[in-house]
Amino acid sequence: MSDSLFSFCRRHALGVVAGVSATLLLAGCTSRAGDAQAVAATEAHNKQLIEQAFDQWAAGTGNFFDLLADDVQWTITGSSAYSKTYSGKQQFLAEAAAPLTVRLATPIVPTVHKLYPDGDVVVAFWDGVATAKDGQPYRNTYCWAMTLKADRITHATAFLDLIPYLDVLRRVPAE
Repeated sequence: MSDSLFSFCRRHALGVVAGVSATLLLAGCTSRAGDAQAVAATEAHNKQLIEQAFDQWAAGTGNFFDLLADDVQWTITGSSAYSKTYSGKQQFLAEAAAPLTVRLATPIVPTVHKLYPDGDVVVAFWDGVATAKDGQPYRNTYCWAMTLKADRITHATAFLDLIPYLDVLRRVPAE
């Protein structure tokens, strides 16, 4: 091959490689931008869903736990008998929520400080206040990390001060 033909082919090949590289780079950027938009849309949707559920709970017009998937895995951190992973909505409600709520004269009223969306997870930092059946206040601070799929909470990890929780269980008889 002559030097001029070789130079022409080399320039042409480099131009093709550069064009293909630019196309692939642009496609990758477009794909990543599309992925980022999809993640942002999921985060906004999930945050709004959780925010609405807390707002309805605070107003006394909704039950936050309606968002739980039937097969939810709900973990309460800590070292008490209630600190474990509950398998399923019914187990969680019966073994963790009901022991407290049956001892309360008023529902827990949540005050959300902040919701942090991250992909399919929403972390809620909130305080809950109620009055126990013995007239004493129940106050707690919670941090729930909740994974959502198809508008349902499928996994949750709950951080809370178990001392006030256990105090109500110890002080107030379940009726």
